[in-house]
Amino acid sequence: MQYDIHREITPLAPEDSFLVFDRIKSDFDFPIHFHPEYEINFILNGRGVRRVIGDSMEEIDDIELVLVGPNLQHGWELHHCRNTNIHEITIQFHNDLFDSKLLARRIMKPIKDMFDRSAHGILFSKKISEEVKPKILKLSKIDSIDYFLELISILQDLATSRNQRMLSSYTSNNKNFENSDKTRIIYEYVQENYQDKISLAEISKLVNMSPVSFNRFIKKRTGKTFIEYVNDTRIGYAARWLIEKDLSIAEIAFKCGFNNIANFNRVFKKSKSCTPSQYREEFSGIKRVL
Repeated sequence: MQYDIHREITPLAPEDSFLVFDRIKSDFDFPIHFHPEYEINFILNGRGVRRVIGDSMEEIDDIELVLVGPNLQHGWELHHCRNTNIHEITIQFHNDLFDSKLLARRIMKPIKDMFDRSAHGILFSKKISEEVKPKILKLSKIDSIDYFLELISILQDLATSRNQRMLSSYTSNNKNFENSDKTRIIYEYVQENYQDKISLAEISKLVNMSPVSFNRFIKKRTGKTFIEYVNDTRIGYAARWLIEKDLSIAEIAFKCGFNNIANFNRVFKKSKSCTPSQYREEFSGIKRVL
């Protein structure tokens, strides 16, 4: 089966630590994708769902717990599952949340080794999945430093557990996505100016490229045109604010750089497969740490 692989721009801002998405769902509609953040995905009542990680493709059982490393393509599909109350909890955190000096400490070795293995994707046993289930279910309901400490506790439990299985036979070939100077300049500029109109001529000049060469450059690295890339960034912020901020949809649209509410609704639905109001209702369990 052939897939179009999407580079996801997550709602995780540079100053955030991590995000938790906690929701009950009846379908999986997000395409196969990759992103530079680590991701823990926990699924209950999902027997028959198909998991795709790298070149691994398997049906899952009633309980599922995996860790996906940075830029490894992954996704879940409804496939043979007939349940309408699938409980999915997704935890995303920056790939530099734990820096190299911290991970070099002896006490962190199990977690560091697990992060290294996660380049292939890791499936954890049903036994450890059941054991950490109460901690994962609690994550979106606690605050402050307790939230961060609970994540470390979960990572330690997973890192020292038995019967872990690496899923993909290959690792990501997308590792250099943010590593080039040009890409970093583009990323930082868009993060700082997404509320405003950014012209192709303006951004091309910033990296000393012609508009035609620049569009080819960004398309090769993201699979998107520059306008699509900017809109993805805007939609990422909009998705977060729909849940976190008590603002109207129109206010959020304009704050994110859309000067037309109809265009915002169209772009949002294309990106998230639902309207902004549906997204706000569906993701009411999200939690963000500053």
